[in-house]
Amino acid sequence: MFFAKLLPHDSQFFQMFNQHGDCIVAAANALSNLVGNYDDPVLREQYGREIDDAEHAADHITHEVNKALHKTFITPIDREQIHSLINTMDDVADLIQDSAETMVLFDVRKVTPEIERLTELALRCCQRLRHAVTLIEDVANAKTAEAALKTCEEIDKLESDADRVLRAAMGKLFRNEPDVREVIKLKAIFELLETITDRCEDVANLIEGIVLENS
Repeated sequence: MFFAKLLPHDSQFFQMFNQHGDCIVAAANALSNLVGNYDDPVLREQYGREIDDAEHAADHITHEVNKALHKTFITPIDREQIHSLINTMDDVADLIQDSAETMVLFDVRKVTPEIERLTELALRCCQRLRHAVTLIEDVANAKTAEAALKTCEEIDKLESDADRVLRAAMGKLFRNEPDVREVIKLKAIFELLETITDRCEDVANLIEGIVLENS
């Protein structure tokens, strides 16, 4: 262990985490814009392409991180933590893309207030996730570690808010929507959007573990 501390750690992982966080926020912003301009087919297609581009960039970074793990002798944090963190972050990007594609595939005619609210919460979660990720490199600093843990708590609260919105949306949907096809469509979309916040919470839990082990 002492010998390992004397060897240089490769900081490329932190840079790639930050780049991936940027991709997630870019995708989440594009999803928010897509939902906000859903009635305009031209803008809807434009923002859909932006989501795809961000997700593809995130996939590339994930691949590079996993490849670097095999080439790096000493990693700045535990290998399993790196692997779990980048792949769970990539799940967030995938879910954003899945949400946008499902809206188009299911031919959703009108965006509901619940879709708007869940999209807003997903975007805020992604923004806080990116902030938490930028703090990982300096968690040996007590103030940075505290800030990271606080940001993770904010993500947890946003996920709880999204869960409440989902439950209320489901209740309203099953009470008021007579068209079974619309129920199936909206249920799937509500659940996908809420799952974005679930996965952000998973990332926050991983970051909490990294902070507690390395601060």
